[in-house]
Amino acid sequence: MKIINAQDIYYRQLNELVDEAVKTDKDITLDCVFGQRYIGRGLPEGVKIKINGFPGNDMAAYMDGAELEIFGNGQDAVGNTMNYGRIIIHGNCGDTTGYAMRGGEIYVEGNVGYRVGIHMKEYKEARPVIVIGAKAGDFLGEYMAGGALIVLGLGLKKGEDLTGRYCGTGIHGGAIFINGKQDPYKYAKEAAQVELTDTDKTLLQKHITAFGKYFKKDVRQINPENFYKYAPLSNNPYSKMYSK
Repeated sequence: MKIINAQDIYYRQLNELVDEAVKTDKDITLDCVFGQRYIGRGLPEGVKIKINGFPGNDMAAYMDGAELEIFGNGQDAVGNTMNYGRIIIHGNCGDTTGYAMRGGEIYVEGNVGYRVGIHMKEYKEARPVIVIGAKAGDFLGEYMAGGALIVLGLGLKKGEDLTGRYCGTGIHGGAIFINGKQDPYKYAKEAAQVELTDTDKTLLQKHITAFGKYFKKDVRQINPENFYKYAPLSNNPYSKMYSK
């Protein structure tokens, strides 16, 4: 295992050190990370990186199969246009997590910020998934075109909302799964509550179990049957705004 001390190293130099290290060692630990951007960008399958600290924006941008495990918080745009792979965050994560994500999985133990899952999409077997342990901010699943967003609502106070406002604004693909009922005003007019299918329940159970494994939590009390599913009313919600 290769260990790199990132303290006081500029982000470009740190990423160059990682690029060089993966040529001979696929198991890397980065210590003392503090705000360096683009860590894990474009890395292929088979590479595993443990990050101790707080990586900067656009971590795992265009990542192509690697696994990143962060012992700290993630910043904005984690998983930007990520193709494949897995990100496990032992903390909270910032805005636009999973921006235009095209595949792979992101697990966040705590909260996430605004516009998480914006422009997520899927193609054939590539279906991205983001699992949020606690709650999400406004505009969850904005312009979402595919994939799944799963909000577990763990550790919240009684009456505390699982999401912010305007969930599913412009959604035209994929689905948002919420562990509990919320006021209808939270959801945009493009999203509608629909019945869970057996396939949905299998998907939820798979990722709930994985969440428990990664964060060493007892998730047996989380029942897929209790989730509410929000899906698009149309695959082209703004068609009337444009001339034919």
